[in-house]
Amino acid sequence: MSPLRLFRRLAVAEAITWALLLTGMFLKYVTETTELGVRVFGMVHGVVFIAYCLVTLLVGVDQRWSRGRVLLGLVCAVPPFMTVWFDRYAEKRGALGTSWRLVAEAPQRLVERPVAWLLRNPLQGALAGVVAVAALTGVALLAGPPVG
Repeated sequence: MSPLRLFRRLAVAEAITWALLLTGMFLKYVTETTELGVRVFGMVHGVVFIAYCLVTLLVGVDQRWSRGRVLLGLVCAVPPFMTVWFDRYAEKRGALGTSWRLVAEAPQRLVERPVAWLLRNPLQGALAGVVAVAALTGVALLAGPPVG
């Protein structure tokens, strides 16, 4: 899967889970009918949010994004639906390639070494991604829900 396709899928999934969470919040706070939507969609959104952030870092390192562009990509996960805007923004500026640079190129910087390994070993890389998302979700659950 190309950086463009992987990033786009996560950006769209993050926006969809935002919509589901907002629907759950409407049912909980406006119609006062059920909290189930917030519980279920809040968890789903949290997992996809973490996955989007990790993929943003992975793609950002591989595609040589500036720190500012990586930060913008991460910040765009906070307001609803901004990940889709950022995906379009990055594609229009040629920041999302159709191939992984670090699969063919030798890593030049320290941060590129683990990314190159993940990309050159796709099964282990995917497993590492799943484990990272699960671990970070666990940390978020231990920290507790957002206050508000």
